[in-house]
Amino acid sequence: MLTDKEIQTIKDHQAQSIKHRALVKEQLEMIYASNWFNIWVPTLYKGKGLSLVDGCALLEELAYWDGGLAWTVTLCAGANMFAGYIDPKIAQTVFSDPKVCLGGSGRVGGKAVWDGEKYTISGVWQFATGAPHLTHFTLNCFIYYGDEQQVDAGGNPLVYSFFVPKDKVLIHYDWDTFGLECTASHSFSLENVKVEANYSFQIKPEHGQVDEPLFRIPFMPFAEVTLLVNYMGMYRRFLDLVEKYFFDKSKDTFWESTYSKQRFKLVDECQIGLAGDRKKTTELIATLWDKNVESPIAENDLLLQEIALFSRSVVERIRERVVQLFPLVGISGAQRENELNIVFRNIFTATQHSLLNIS
Repeated sequence: MLTDKEIQTIKDHQAQSIKHRALVKEQLEMIYASNWFNIWVPTLYKGKGLSLVDGCALLEELAYWDGGLAWTVTLCAGANMFAGYIDPKIAQTVFSDPKVCLGGSGRVGGKAVWDGEKYTISGVWQFATGAPHLTHFTLNCFIYYGDEQQVDAGGNPLVYSFFVPKDKVLIHYDWDTFGLECTASHSFSLENVKVEANYSFQIKPEHGQVDEPLFRIPFMPFAEVTLLVNYMGMYRRFLDLVEKYFFDKSKDTFWESTYSKQRFKLVDECQIGLAGDRKKTTELIATLWDKNVESPIAENDLLLQEIALFSRSVVERIRERVVQLFPLVGISGAQRENELNIVFRNIFTATQHSLLNIS
């Protein structure tokens, strides 16, 4: 799904973005030109409006070539998807910018106090992927009317999502990980920032503002499958690089006679297992999309439970297999600039994400 020019641009600037600890100009220009941050945005807002199947296929291919870039596109595109839940008049304005990029935190990190006219927001949120190039930050808050905290129909604390322009946000440059360095997933905070009521939204099918299939899918399975394809893309690259390393080692006759049969067999088993997981993932995504096109899928649908369990089991298998293979690639795999090491670091940093983390 990528052109040769795009692949070359990705490869040429991966090392630079790691050193810079953020996406660099050439990568961002490619993303803007390809409209990748807007793969889930409706066409009426100048987005690509891709189906879940096509969008996930693109993300998996990006992750194969550069897990850090793909992770950034995935998380920012996932936030731009909120275009389908916000006030249409505001969405028209916000998404008229070809470089629009939303991102933020899915956790509740602050509170929003309603005074009858506006919300006043204060709080701290972590892990806003792509923080340096975001145009708007998304965040979740507990809702207060004056001093009184609000609850929903079930008696639980009421939570709304908000998006605020970057000039109202303080970025804390605290992203210092050993992998996914270029995602620049810094923390951010707001202090007594006032926003209009129409800058709040709820990411639920019943609150969708655009009548398209994507916005009738519950957010959790959407998040699960879009992250899952990132893990599989990175893992597919890792296996190809391990196999290449073994081919190179096979030039040594002692290594070839002593180790090659066992180690190539192990890689082959991993590749066969991944092929099965990729096939099953594609089938689950297609079924989710097709069922939802016919009629809004219920939140208690067994398919959603299957996606939740399957996605976590795949990530667990990937982590176990990477741990098994990495000691076999020698000291070269420990070199920071070796792509094997880069992919290894990216996979292990990604597996710390709370959504599909099985620990």
